Amino acid sequence: MKAASWVLASGNPGKAREFEALLSPLGVSLVMQARFGIADADEPHPTFVENALAKARHACAGAGLASLADDSGICVPALGGAPGVRSARYSDPEPGQSRDRIDQANNRKLLREVSVLAQPVACFYYCVVVLMRHAADPRPIITEGVWPGELVAQPRGSHGFGYDAHFLPDGETLTAAEMDPSRKNQVSHRARALAGLVAALAAKGGVSDVRRQGEAPQGGVQEKSE
Repeated sequence: MKAASWVLASGNPGKAREFEALLSPLGVSLVMQARFGIADADEPHPTFVENALAKARHACAGAGLASLADDSGICVPALGGAPGVRSARYSDPEPGQSRDRIDQANNRKLLREVSVLAQPVACFYYCVVVLMRHAADPRPIITEGVWPGELVAQPRGSHGFGYDAHFLPDGETLTAAEMDPSRKNQVSHRARALAGLVAALAAKGGVSDVRRQGEAPQGGVQEKSE
């Protein structure tokens, strides 16, 4: 039996698969926020941590459960850190576009911008993870992970999502999209951030401590039946 259910403050199915795989050993079941009728939160902030906090608080308030949120993206120091917090919408997509089409447009824009730079172009994936026990949690758990590498011009691999097919991690011969998902889940920015979360949870008493200290306020929205 699962020890806990948390709402995942994301509508990205690729991200959900990665989080579920990484947290399953802890006995955590993730429920995507759409199952509660919760729309995506606004992400107007200039930093990853502010956006992650906003998403976690929004999901907590709507679901009445502990929530897990992240904000992540790819950063190119030579571009001043861009795409950064705009990684998922770097190409300014039109409403209603599929995730795959948006990813393709984002990659095209990034590759066009770095084509005039000295090669190879250094970059890194960054992820900040927030676990919020309830919407008014004054001390959410916050951890981060960095995955350094470089950009490759030709896409390689069919796994992953986002910029994975163009991201070659330092010390690796495979892009993130060529890696077996189980391997990626051991070394990625998200894995590193979640490793920090696991360590923080262990120091605070484990997953059960999240439930003891963060019981949802009464009147939380019930999960909608499908």
